Amino acid sequence: MLLDVFLPLSLAFIMLSLGLGLTPGDFGRVLRMPKAFALGFAAQVILLPIIAYVLLMVFSLPPELAVGVMILACAPGGVTSNIITKLAGGAVALSVTLTAIVSLLSVITVPLIVAFSMGAFMGADAPPVDVTSLAISMFVLTAVPVGLGVLIRALAAGFVGKIERAISVIATVLFVVIVVGALAANWGVFVENLPILGPLLIVLNILTLGIGYALGAAGSLERRERITIAIEAGVQNSTLGITVGAIIGGGETLSTFALASGVYGITMYFVALPFVAWMRGRG
Repeated sequence: MLLDVFLPLSLAFIMLSLGLGLTPGDFGRVLRMPKAFALGFAAQVILLPIIAYVLLMVFSLPPELAVGVMILACAPGGVTSNIITKLAGGAVALSVTLTAIVSLLSVITVPLIVAFSMGAFMGADAPPVDVTSLAISMFVLTAVPVGLGVLIRALAAGFVGKIERAISVIATVLFVVIVVGALAANWGVFVENLPILGPLLIVLNILTLGIGYALGAAGSLERRERITIAIEAGVQNSTLGITVGAIIGGGETLSTFALASGVYGITMYFVALPFVAWMRGRG
């Protein structure tokens, strides 16, 4: 029941909440800040999966967990990254634009990286993955709700303004429920692999935040934009990662493929919140 109904619907609702916070102008912002967007896009879509893959060559994880880490690494930033960007004093408009466009492109990027990861880490033992079917699922669960949210905001901005806070609270609660459910459904595997999985995810978080910020500095971006790129590269949509892991796991409960995203939903705060405090202290 959790896999078939609650989990996909929860992700769709969370993506709808993202869309409700967007306007068509957010997408046009790419043309007004091309360098900042290009660097943020490169950090999140290209560098993050590469960093995750390299770390998996260093840390010894069971194949299913390694695939789960790669799923997380190709997940876009979520509403959480926008909130953390605001708290850290980053460029919220840039954060929203990156989140929106990378979320839409995940329809393509996630299935391709999942297929690659299956072959790289599981080989002949990998379960069959229908890339087309996964892409369709991603489209229905991410692109459609985001697009619907943008449309609703465009047609009824006043109404959205009244319900936006409540929608945000519900989305946050759903995120917590999903993360707790992922860990509870895999508690034995979680406890067994936490000594390796936890450090890997924390190192991944630290590296992506640092490299994202350094990339912005190398591109001579202003400080607020550097902060944004760091957070967009370092804070991923763990709900999407859990959902994709559950889909390819093919079981009635959340699969091992979803565990990395579930653990990350907790560990990321141990890195992201000190980063926020550091940025605010320096500001």
